[in-house]
Amino acid sequence: MHETIELREIKVFLALAEELHFGHTADRLRLTQSRVSQSLRSLERKLGEQLVHRTSRRVTLTAPGERFRAEVEPAVLKLTEAVERAATRHLEGTVRIGLMFPNSGGAHLVEVVDAFENVHPRCQVQVTATPPDDPGRPLREGEIDVLVTPVLRDPPGVDVAATLDTEPRMLAVASRHPLARRERVFIEDLGDYKVVAPSILPDDHQEDWVPFRTPSGRPIERLAERPSSFDEIALLVARGRAVHPGVPSTQAHLAPPNVALVPIGDLPPIRVVLVAMPGEWNPRLREFVRIAREVVADRAA
Repeated sequence: MHETIELREIKVFLALAEELHFGHTADRLRLTQSRVSQSLRSLERKLGEQLVHRTSRRVTLTAPGERFRAEVEPAVLKLTEAVERAATRHLEGTVRIGLMFPNSGGAHLVEVVDAFENVHPRCQVQVTATPPDDPGRPLREGEIDVLVTPVLRDPPGVDVAATLDTEPRMLAVASRHPLARRERVFIEDLGDYKVVAPSILPDDHQEDWVPFRTPSGRPIERLAERPSSFDEIALLVARGRAVHPGVPSTQAHLAPPNVALVPIGDLPPIRVVLVAMPGEWNPRLREFVRIAREVVADRAA
């Protein structure tokens, strides 16, 4: 019966062998748990061996399962790569990229775009700015294929396709501000001033963006105003009414002589990522993401 084994069944088994959890495997493959179980049983029946041992608490591979995984995994990977190469060899059309901020992606995004268009000269990349009040709308409505944005955490309802870069945290202050001449500042310093956040920052991201209290326990006060644009933030900062923690790509317009950018020494960097909608990606997007991962593999960590 092994002649009737389907590649789909092998891929389900390999995903289960990695996850060792039927629920996680189902979520990853966008299948139901019963479908995962059916596929596994079908594969085991055709092989005549039990590949997985399942109890109420854990999932493990049997000895035959370990052997089968070791034998088929490299072959499936090579087959998948060959199919992808064949499917993308004559790609044409446009990959539509949205930028949440003008400098999102930085030099890495330029490298990715150049590499993609060099490999696929019949394709082009179209880059547009997303609306500041709802940057995710063009992605949700299918107007763009992928969004480039800094993230504090993985956003819900979308797939993080690749990490392009990490950005250091910077504090924007008025040029005459007491912190403006410091080489770096720390979270404890923020307890002495009000901070301002853009209105697009959700309330449940506030603590990730900057803590509500300093390490010593002092409150970090938020400015009551929640500006809808970074031009408004720039004016509030330049007037000395507040300070603004951010990253270079979001603060490119907060420039001298009115504003100074000072590194924040104890806030972790923020990832800049490619975000796409879940589901089956078109061949151009799959290839763009593959090239992006290759280009930034050694530098975005």
